[in-house]
Amino acid sequence: MDSTTGLPPAALIVLNPSGQRQRVTLEPLPFFLGRNADNQLVLRDNRVSRTHARIFAENGRYVIEDLNSRHGTWVNGNQIARRVLRNSDRIDFGLRESYQLTFTLDHGGINRILDQFATTSHAGSEGPNHLGKLRSLMEVARALQNSLSTQEVLTAVVDAALSVTGCERGFLLLRKGEGLDVAVARDAEGKPLPPEDLRVPTSVIQRALRSRRDLLSMNFDPLSAQGVTSEMSIAALELRSVVCIPLVQVRSGSSEETRVSTAAEATIGLLYLDSRALPADLSAGNRELLQTLAMEASTILENARLMEEERGKQRIENELQVAREIQQGLLPASLPAEGWFRAAGSSQPSTQVGGDYFDVRQVRPDLWTAVVADVSGKGVSSALLAGLLQGVFLMASAKPDDLEGMLAALNWFLLERTHGEKYATVFYCTLSSAGLLRYANAGHCAPFLVGLDGRVRKLHTSGMPVGMIEGVEVQAVEVQLAPGDKLVIYSDGLTEAPNAAGEFFGAEGVRACARDHFRDSASALHDAMLAAQDRFSEGGAVTDDITVLVLEYAPPA
Repeated sequence: MDSTTGLPPAALIVLNPSGQRQRVTLEPLPFFLGRNADNQLVLRDNRVSRTHARIFAENGRYVIEDLNSRHGTWVNGNQIARRVLRNSDRIDFGLRESYQLTFTLDHGGINRILDQFATTSHAGSEGPNHLGKLRSLMEVARALQNSLSTQEVLTAVVDAALSVTGCERGFLLLRKGEGLDVAVARDAEGKPLPPEDLRVPTSVIQRALRSRRDLLSMNFDPLSAQGVTSEMSIAALELRSVVCIPLVQVRSGSSEETRVSTAAEATIGLLYLDSRALPADLSAGNRELLQTLAMEASTILENARLMEEERGKQRIENELQVAREIQQGLLPASLPAEGWFRAAGSSQPSTQVGGDYFDVRQVRPDLWTAVVADVSGKGVSSALLAGLLQGVFLMASAKPDDLEGMLAALNWFLLERTHGEKYATVFYCTLSSAGLLRYANAGHCAPFLVGLDGRVRKLHTSGMPVGMIEGVEVQAVEVQLAPGDKLVIYSDGLTEAPNAAGEFFGAEGVRACARDHFRDSASALHDAMLAAQDRFSEGGAVTDDITVLVLEYAPPA
């Protein structure tokens, strides 16, 4: 129980569009969901709103609230504005082939144990033994409720199994490769036992695992042990009873019930009990309780596996978040909004980090330089190279007029380090206070030059991408700008953003937006371009980094 909210721990089982599943703990509250990177749960689907919904505590309950999202928030198939969440509620976002979430309260195992005990308690006597079983089961429930360590909960399960059956020793064994490791070893008095005390023939244990029967039990009368043939080794150990309950791997599904794996290799271990003095009490009610305990042990182990997997993913996410912050820090902290040269730009990676890069730099009072680069591929390797490009462009600032030399050096730089496995498209330009634009386009998307007369024209490619082959030559081109002219530079993530029908935003989408907003400032045109792409892509996820940079020549009248 959370002392600050009075709520039991809860989590979301997240099924992403590719079919991968993860468990995300609902903390801290309020818990935000959306496609922005600063949400607690980032949904990488461009159809999902930036901050789509939130989950918060209210009057001792978990509540989900839609935050004016475009497609809405849906719980169990019904669109909601806000709603109290209940265990196993299914959450989606009104979109096909998108994320599906299942809300789960972590005390579900307690309820199953206590419900099972209530169902079977009338099968036994109401004497001290019955109360002892109840006490043991309550210990399991307490361990689950208090979220103790996996080891403590499994120990409570073994103690409860010993109490239910009246056996003298209990061992919980987990599969490790082809063998079995002892995870818990206890006697009926709750004292730990050394693992080597398990001197049971492996044939018995392996038979339990191979058979995958719900319960494998054997009772022996030592006086008639002479008749035992296949289990002579059991008789030699003077065991009166042996009970083996296989632990079957469970997977948390998107439905309301836990799914039990059926593949033979999904047996993850077993609960082994034995006794020398008395036969095990395996009445019908006790069998059901043992099976419930085995299921709880399997569920606990699966939750521990998911938790460890989630911790690993979280570590990677945290490292990627740091990398994202560093990468965003490499972008210009501010762009000129006044004077004869004005600029507005942004870069949005499709994953935590991206391979796009842009920069704007004043090298002389009468000269600015600008660059947009797109490293092939996505992810960390492309992001690292994009970060290295900044050093190359900083060095190029010493000779801003040598566009061809700068791109030749960049080609050599990438070839030496990636041997042709990575390349980059680059648009690099300078703009003087007299309005002279000089640019070199190494295989990059053709920018659009937008005039105050509404005319929109392309500035075509002048060479191949850098980093592919030796001796690449990229020629510089000169264009005289008129006052008010704007240059729209972008990466292919903008033009290749799809809609629900699989159509691309395309260069014509960029041209149409530029034509509709030709009178706008650089900042307004930049925002209009992103908004147009966002409207177009509703119904289709953006799969590549999107960079847009708008330059404006605005000399004093």
